[in-house]
Amino acid sequence: MIIWLNGAPGAGTSTAARELLHLLPGSTLFDPELVGAGLRALLPADRLAGVADVRELPSWRRLVVDTAAALLSEVPGPLVTPMTLVDQEHRDEIFGGLAARRIPVQHFLLHPGETFLRSRVERRAAVEGDAVRRRCLGGLPRYRAALPWLTADAHVLDTSRLTPRRTAELLADRVRRGDGACRIVQDAPPAAQTLAAGVLFFDERDRVLLVDPTYKPGWEFPGGVVEPGEAPARAAVREVAEELGLRLEHDPALLVVDWEPPRPPRFGGLRLLFDGGRLADDRLRDILLPVTELRGWCFAAEDGAEHLLSPGRFARLRWALRARAQGRALPLEAGVPVGA
Repeated sequence: MIIWLNGAPGAGTSTAARELLHLLPGSTLFDPELVGAGLRALLPADRLAGVADVRELPSWRRLVVDTAAALLSEVPGPLVTPMTLVDQEHRDEIFGGLAARRIPVQHFLLHPGETFLRSRVERRAAVEGDAVRRRCLGGLPRYRAALPWLTADAHVLDTSRLTPRRTAELLADRVRRGDGACRIVQDAPPAAQTLAAGVLFFDERDRVLLVDPTYKPGWEFPGGVVEPGEAPARAAVREVAEELGLRLEHDPALLVVDWEPPRPPRFGGLRLLFDGGRLADDRLRDILLPVTELRGWCFAAEDGAEHLLSPGRFARLRWALRARAQGRALPLEAGVPVGA
């Protein structure tokens, strides 16, 4: 298990984590900052120059998951992990990766009032220097912007007037109660190429329906992996029923077949998109999302979808829209029509 202590820079997550170790038998400190330090030592300067923070690197997020899994094979756990995490897509990628390895996460937000936080930062800066002040206070705007999703996702603990020891005691009590559990349903990572089927639904303005997964970054089409022996169109129907609560009376028409090449650590495979047709307003009221997989849905025009989807998914959508207009399915390779 992972006990993730989140909070603004300077909120005292590391201090609380060290105190918490004394209260949870078998617990071990796992500081992802060490993963970042390793990457900074190993990566060439020109790669590091391309990011403002090492946490922006996909390799950092993968290594956090892999390192946690490796540690839990050596120690009984839980791992106490103090780390500011204010990018929701990074949260989805890390927590989803842990869920895929069957590692549960309890997410806590240590949230002192800003006046108390600034006072703590100033006391630290008086000892450690101005760099602490710049780092902690410089991170406040992003933290404030993230508070709506953070407070919805994590168990919030107001630490304004708490000592680190008292914070740890309250955390230990809430850990034992199961507070902050992130209930993410996720399949194990694929070990080979996969076949996946998605469905495009449209509104009266021909905008496409997209869903926001809790277990990976970015938006996605409703759908999922085709199970062994399952027909792709039937898999699409099944996934739509599971993810949206919508029943399709007939197998949907195929729009595109896209071969996604392997790009380590991803294995790639075939990606199919089907036409689910238009959804009338009365059917929209029937949409019911599984909270352990999806947090929301929206309709997006093609130009809006470009900002929500990964480049590969957007290329697939772009050609699927053209295939729909032409009334014929298109074969793609890496998002490009075959023979183009």
